[in-house]
Formats: sequence, structure tokens, C-alpha cells
Amino acid sequence: MSYRAFEVTGTRRFTLVERELRDPLPGEVRLRVDACGVCHSDTLAVEGLRADPAVPVVPGHELVGVVDAVGPGVTAWAAGDRVGVGYLNGHCGQCENCRRGDFVNCTDQAWTGTTTDGGYAEVAYARATGIVRIPDGTQALDVAPLLCAGLTVYRALLTADARPGALVAVQGIGGLGHLGVQYAKTLGYRVAAIARGAGKAELAAELGADEYIDSTAADPGEALTRLGGAAAIIATAASGASMSPLVAGLGTRGRLLVVGAAPDPIEVRTPALIFGTRSVTGALTGTSIENEDSLRLAHDRGIRSRNEIMPLSEAPKAYERMMSGDARFRVVLDTHA
Repeated sequence: MSYRAFEVTGTRRFTLVERELRDPLPGEVRLRVDACGVCHSDTLAVEGLRADPAVPVVPGHELVGVVDAVGPGVTAWAAGDRVGVGYLNGHCGQCENCRRGDFVNCTDQAWTGTTTDGGYAEVAYARATGIVRIPDGTQALDVAPLLCAGLTVYRALLTADARPGALVAVQGIGGLGHLGVQYAKTLGYRVAAIARGAGKAELAAELGADEYIDSTAADPGEALTRLGGAAAIIATAASGASMSPLVAGLGTRGRLLVVGAAPDPIEVRTPALIFGTRSVTGALTGTSIENEDSLRLAHDRGIRSRNEIMPLSEAPKAYERMMSGDARFRVVLDTHA
């Protein structure tokens, strides 16, 4: 038996192929993919940023499906389970980081859709340690973006460790940011949304923001200071230059949590960090069980990703749509369309 998959080599060279179905390896699960989000991190595979871009790989790391086979040694999952897979394809449990409980930084962990095949396909494989249980009553097309974009902002907010009611800012109201505002509000924070122009003020309020800062009309750091200083700022825009002014808007012991990967550096004046004990921290993603926590919270509290749906057969177009910046706000592939 075979299944359809989009492989990519070089830079943006997509090829639709038929792959032979194989049995899952020990400790591995095979699933039939129902939906897969198209995420900006897919650029690592599609733009030839891997160690060897000549080796074909299937992009996609926000996939939802149903288990149809489990490998030897897998006891926690069974055929018929609704599951998801995020960017981390399953930790090994044996490296030093895993032995210290730091599963996100496992040194023997594949990255779904980058170093191992992902979800631009009808079938995918993952370590059992990377599998995420999908809440009952949810739709695959709705859930897919939460497995990476949702988890990323959720985990960053947990890292902030701010008191309930504290001011938390979300910079950028796009694919990550529109979810960040919702998660921050749901977790009990006073939320300030930061974006370019006045055009997203109404949307920010609709998503739950208490304050809106137009970064073209006012210095965002100064604006946050006038609001009392942010306990945390979730920086989602793919621009280091736009993140740099935010540090000045942090309150005492405030944290700038960087989740948007940018090609240019963040520039920070050292006194701004020292006086006030502020910090700039990268936030990658979370563990599979934290992903389940995030999905349950979203399901129970009405956090929703706003998606554009495209069929799997149009995966290259879906990627281009995501890269254009015009999508509102996530693009999701439907394998059944």
C-alpha cells in the first residue's frame, strides 16, 4: 500500500510522491493524517536551511490524525486513538537532558518536518513520546495550529511566571500573536497588544486585549512603561529590530520572551537589563504533555485559531500563502479535501 506525500529538496522544490507504507519501528507510532498546519518554521525544510537540503523531507509539524499502527514496545497508544504531533518528534529518555527532566532539549530528538518527515502527507510517523492526545469534541482542522503556534505562546506565558492580573504584552497580531492574546487573557493577565498601525486595534480587542499599542504612532517601550511596565512581553514578530525597543517597557524582573525567529539581532542596552533585573529569553516549545494541557485549555475556554483551509494537493500554494503574510491567520492543509 502507498500514500501521498509532498517531499521538498533544495529551495522550494516540492514534489508530490507515492510512498510505500511501512510498519512503525520499535517505540514508534504510525498515524493517518487528517490535517496539518503550515507554520513559518517550515522554512527550515522548504528554504534549504537543513544540514543537507538534497535529502528529501516531508515538511509540516502541526499534524492531527488517527493512530493506525504501533511499533514494538508501545503500550500507551493504540489503533484508533486521535493524536497530534508537534515540532518535537519524541524525546529519547536517555540523554543527559532527558535524565534531568528537560525533554524539550533532548539531544536525540528529531524535529518533525525538518530532520524527519512531517505532515504534508496522508501518513506520518513519530516516537510515542512525542504523541499528543486530542480532546474529544474537537475538529482536526481547528486543532492543528495549536500543536505548535498555540503551544509556543502557551509555554512562553508559563515561563513568564507572572502573577494573575499582571500586565503582559503580545507583540505582533499574526499567526502566533492572535493566539498569544487569547491565551494570555485566559490565563488571567491584563493584556496589551502591540502591532503596526491602527488597523488591528478592533481585532485585538475582540481577541481579549485590554490595551492596544500602535508601534508606528508611539514607542512601544515607552507606552508599556506608561501602563506600569510589563511583567512579560511575548515577541512574535520575525524582526529583531522591532523587538529591541520592547526591553525598555519591561517592569522590574520583567522578561522579553522571544518566540518569533528573526534574521536580524536584538539590540539591548546593558543598563536596561541590569537596573530592574530584566531578561531576554528564547522560548522554543513544550513537551507533549504540556501540549495536551494547552489543547485542553483552548478547548475548555474557547481559544480558537483563525484558519484558512486548503487541500493537501495544494500544499506548495499553501506554503506560499503562509509566506506572503496575507493569511488570516494560519493556513491548514486538509488531507480529505
